[in-house]
Amino acid sequence: MRRVFFIIYIGIVCLVLMGCGADNAMKKGDRFYAIGEYYDAATQYKKAYTQTPAKDRKTRGERALKMADCYRRINQSQRATAAYNNAVRYKAADTTALFYLAQLQLKNGNYKEAERLLVGLMEETSSPLLQSKLESARTAAEWKKRGSKYTVKREDLFNSRRSEYSPMLAGENFDQLFFTSTRNQAQGDELSGITGMKAADIFFSQKDEQGKWGKPQTIDSELNSAFDEGACCFSPDGKTMYLTQCVTDPSYPRFAQICTSARSDASWGKPSALTIAHDTLSTFAHPAVSPDGQWLYFVSDMPGGQGGYDIWRAHLTSAGVGMIENMGAPINTAGNELFPTVRPNGDLYFSSDGHPGLGGLDIFIVNSEQLIVNGGAAKTAIEHPGYPLNSQGDDFGMTFEGVHNRGYFSSNRGDARGWDHIYSFSKSEVVQTVKGWVYEQDGYELPAAQVYMVGNDGTNKKLSVKGDGSFTEVIEPNVDYVFLGTCKGFLNHKEELRVDTVSETTEYVLQFPLASITAPVLVDNIFYDFDKATLRPESTTALDKLIVLLNENPNVTIELSAHCDYRGPAAYNKALSQRRAESVVNYLTEHGIAADRLSPVGYGKEKPKTVKKKLTETYPWLKEGDVLTEEFIKALDDEEKQEVCNQLNRRTEFIVLRTTYGLFETNKENEKAQEKENNN
Repeated sequence: MRRVFFIIYIGIVCLVLMGCGADNAMKKGDRFYAIGEYYDAATQYKKAYTQTPAKDRKTRGERALKMADCYRRINQSQRATAAYNNAVRYKAADTTALFYLAQLQLKNGNYKEAERLLVGLMEETSSPLLQSKLESARTAAEWKKRGSKYTVKREDLFNSRRSEYSPMLAGENFDQLFFTSTRNQAQGDELSGITGMKAADIFFSQKDEQGKWGKPQTIDSELNSAFDEGACCFSPDGKTMYLTQCVTDPSYPRFAQICTSARSDASWGKPSALTIAHDTLSTFAHPAVSPDGQWLYFVSDMPGGQGGYDIWRAHLTSAGVGMIENMGAPINTAGNELFPTVRPNGDLYFSSDGHPGLGGLDIFIVNSEQLIVNGGAAKTAIEHPGYPLNSQGDDFGMTFEGVHNRGYFSSNRGDARGWDHIYSFSKSEVVQTVKGWVYEQDGYELPAAQVYMVGNDGTNKKLSVKGDGSFTEVIEPNVDYVFLGTCKGFLNHKEELRVDTVSETTEYVLQFPLASITAPVLVDNIFYDFDKATLRPESTTALDKLIVLLNENPNVTIELSAHCDYRGPAAYNKALSQRRAESVVNYLTEHGIAADRLSPVGYGKEKPKTVKKKLTETYPWLKEGDVLTEEFIKALDDEEKQEVCNQLNRRTEFIVLRTTYGLFETNKENEKAQEKENNN
């Protein structure tokens, strides 16, 4: 009998201890939940749930509900679904819980069950978000069956056994891929209380010369820290990185902020917070910069939105962040709009769980021509690109390889743990582009140049060039374009292009060699008869280009000079070079160039050539700054090298004398005409 009482006593003690343990676990869980550490909170809630007697149905239901909410927030869909089902079983699920369960069933691809739950909710209440989810449940299966022209592939080179997301291409040739990862190589030793993984860092991969991606690398600078960094993008010039950072505070809820990092040489500096609004209680995340660098798109839950997280944009000025505006409906909904990206053609891509889709976050597109903010929302059309770009999971974080509809994105499709991975995508399109190169004539690229693009369809754009002097722009068929390459300190250069209709992707290449205003410019491929000043027929190509240049720059006057090598009598060489310079001038005047814009000068051997850096690439035995004097040439121990130097000295050049030819005369004529009109 004593033994029976002892067993009962022990059982009661165990129940009391379990109850105390469950209560302590709930208190810990509530503390973690209050500061947003949902993984740690879920762990405590699960512990409390398992220690709660099955007969205490009310308490088990309440604890299952809290556990479900945490799993949902950290994207552990299967665990969240199971916990919500337990809450339903214990009759603890309210309408909000049933809505979240329906949302999870959509993410799990259980469309019929999601529809059943949503129809039941619609009998009690109605909202645009509920209607959107019900439409998703009823149409998703058909959307998946219909498919699209997109192809998608999981890129395991970039993926680890943890989460990778928000890829972003960078580099002049899109040969760098930055992305966010919680892999073991991330900084810090502790696991995140939010996700149960390490805090996220930004990693990158580099393409080699054969176009093959290398293994992901850590970034050896102060860019990453023990906190969360990720979801980055770049300014058009590639010198500024915008990123999301989330700093941990053990006693305060975590709010993400947008930071900037400056690139010095090849290294990224320590992030500094970007003040968008003086609001310390809202999240600012997922930055995206427009192709022209004038707008920063971002995500926030600050007041003034449509509900949940909204997409906003801020005007970027030289003085910092300017005007801020909400993108409005129909882009933003009562759900969450996240991860905006602006494609180089101006189209806005973003992810949403508030528009009808295939399950979780789906990618949506707004055409650049319909991207209307504030007041014109009714005209904005939202496009769903379909399956397989979208799936029943979360799909987000697009990046594009230039003007082409291909690149990378992230998705947690098919991952039972809810972890994200990087995928590539492509869509076959007929795209016509023009690629231009702006460089110093007889020299290197000019990254400070600008190109003006005008088309007879009304196109009028000012294009900046990249660090390698290049630009790429989409062009339309059946349009005539004029491109004007300009740079301070250089003459303009014009190119014309007629674009026809084609059946496959085509790229047109244009060259913009700009002549210096301050340094002599070589007129290459000018040939004379031996020991004469007569121009040979093969010289006309180069001379005709010079005529075009002078016509494109009508306010310029030049000195046209001819040079000889040191061999032969100096007086004879000077006279010969003078006659040769005059031959070139005569050709130009015969073809319409005003004689008073041209000054022929023969220098003979008086001005030997000075070697530019570009020339050393062809003749590495020469050094930049070498002057090819008679003494320099005779000191060379190779007759072939000596002859090369003599050939370089035998040249025709021009140098700009004035850039105001005709300007003052035109002003005087205008003044006289105005005076005559006034007198009449």
